Amino acid sequence: MGVRSDLDSNFDYEIVDEFLDHYSMMVDYMESMIIDLSKPNMYEISVNELFRVFHNIKSASSFLKITPIAKLAAFVEDTLETIRTQHKSVNEETINWLLEISDMFAIWKDDLKLDNELTHIKYSLLKLPDLESS
Repeated sequence: MGVRSDLDSNFDYEIVDEFLDHYSMMVDYMESMIIDLSKPNMYEISVNELFRVFHNIKSASSFLKITPIAKLAAFVEDTLETIRTQHKSVNEETINWLLEISDMFAIWKDDLKLDNELTHIKYSLLKLPDLESS
């Protein structure tokens, strides 16, 4: 039994379906927001929107008890809070780390869609990049 089957057996189908639709949309949008962080005119909008995306993923996946997704989203949300309150820009290392994070969420999106078990997190994602701008 995969993660989707587990969700369907524990939660109302409509709640699960709505989560999957919103999660998919947020994951699809993530990469372009991350790339926009490198554009000075898009930085503030993108960092705030990314923060909101990870906050929403954390909240919804916590409610549905999808622990790996909730924990990684919380970790990224905390990091984005630091970035948006203490930094006016991000460096290439941070953008690359966020793109790898985005890839992990995309893998999980496929796991959910295909009713697989969630792929184990890449532990390299848990090492924060140097957040100082170059």
